[in-house]
Amino acid sequence: MDQAILEMKGITKEFPGVKALNSVNFRIVQGKVMALLGENGAGKSTLMKILTGVYPKTHGTIIYENKEVTFNTTKDSQESGIAIIHQELNLIPQLTMGENIFLGREPVNAMRKIDSKALYKEAEKLLRRLGVTEDPRTITGELSIGKQQMVEIAKALSLDAKIIIMDEPTDALTDNETENLFRVMRELKKEGRSLVYISHRLKEIFEVCDYATVLRDGEFVAEHAVSELTEDKIIELMVGRKLTEQFPRIESKLGECQLEVRHLSNEYVKDVSFTLRKGEIIGISGLMGAGRTELAKTIYGAIPKEGGEILIGGKLAEIRSPQQGIKAGISYVSEDRKRNGLVLGLSIKENMTLSSLKSFSSALGTLSNIQEEEASKNYVKNMSIRTPGINQLVKNLSGGNQQKVSITKSLMTKPKILILDEPTRGVDVGAKKEIYDIINNFKKEGMSIIMISSEIPEILGMSDRILVMHEGRITGELNREEATQESIMKCAVGAKGGASK
Repeated sequence: MDQAILEMKGITKEFPGVKALNSVNFRIVQGKVMALLGENGAGKSTLMKILTGVYPKTHGTIIYENKEVTFNTTKDSQESGIAIIHQELNLIPQLTMGENIFLGREPVNAMRKIDSKALYKEAEKLLRRLGVTEDPRTITGELSIGKQQMVEIAKALSLDAKIIIMDEPTDALTDNETENLFRVMRELKKEGRSLVYISHRLKEIFEVCDYATVLRDGEFVAEHAVSELTEDKIIELMVGRKLTEQFPRIESKLGECQLEVRHLSNEYVKDVSFTLRKGEIIGISGLMGAGRTELAKTIYGAIPKEGGEILIGGKLAEIRSPQQGIKAGISYVSEDRKRNGLVLGLSIKENMTLSSLKSFSSALGTLSNIQEEEASKNYVKNMSIRTPGINQLVKNLSGGNQQKVSITKSLMTKPKILILDEPTRGVDVGAKKEIYDIINNFKKEGMSIIMISSEIPEILGMSDRILVMHEGRITGELNREEATQESIMKCAVGAKGGASK
């Protein structure tokens, strides 16, 4: 067995009334990539927060380079050569890329003033290593989420750390950006750096990781060489049971046409037409930047249309704002729940009812707290949201439960048409299955659903029909029976695919 550079032994962490970690063991091997796996709420983030000095441990020991250590602050861990790339971006949007990379550690000249020339030269070197071609003087807030993630990664590389922890680093990256990251990870391994890799994308584990440690419900389950594992085995270790059907699609009788889009056009969408029936799930696939989200937002009213028509139930609908979209019976669940879907500092109840407060108000505008609470409790129960109560802050929930709250917020508007944009992004395999079951229930009830996803197996597994987009246009419409990964990818790169209506 390879020698560990760092070992966490018997780590326990207790919060008031909750034991988040119970005697967990975790080791990091020099020059290897260690996967840390588990469902949302398994304790992965808490364990890494103890390692990086955010939380003190309740019990246990950390052995680093053959010495027992305690990291009381994040500065302690950084100075010891441990860096973390957080899933939640920790950048200041108003600063440049270079300023963010070296924030608090800016190079200075002989006059003890910030040496901007040296700062941007070094920032450019780090960004080019990651395949980022933008000028390091670019304001960070002007970048895509994927590019901002690359700035976060460059910041960690700038620390010249011995151990680099990556928490869901590819969540917002394009395929090219992901491949660049994997290339850099392999280079870091050759340099003898150790990496901890946290991801829900199990295929990535087999591509870049050497060992996998699995946690479940705050406890250590197992450590294995990745070469000894299969995807099914990892899932079984994570959830404690076999997931017999990853995509539990159901057949249902399709009803009449609920939505018709005719020649929809604007800056992002080019002459898009399609129909959607009651009880039908249409999957929308395509590469990053294909216009999938923009199409959804145009239908919903968040982006103005410049041409074309939208018909709901056979009647022309004028939708120029999200408010008009909701009134017309359309609801949209954002791909970025933390930025656009939820208010993390508010409670579950407040988030759930945010878009539907009118339905809990009297003619005089007085809010009925009793009705609001009753509806929220019913949804918590029906959506299987794991929480002590409806007044729990949303930021304290796991990713899967946050996503269920985001979906519930849309359901409370009583939509006829539900648009789900990346509904399982950043959600573990167990919670994914629960969300698929929830989607199937909507389908059974006759709701019309548009599901946008970057995961082709998810699109294939859940859709009745699939639209593929490329550069704002639909390049393929595929029946479930004829759709394959290959046929979807062919359309996604611009080749015309089969049309089945």
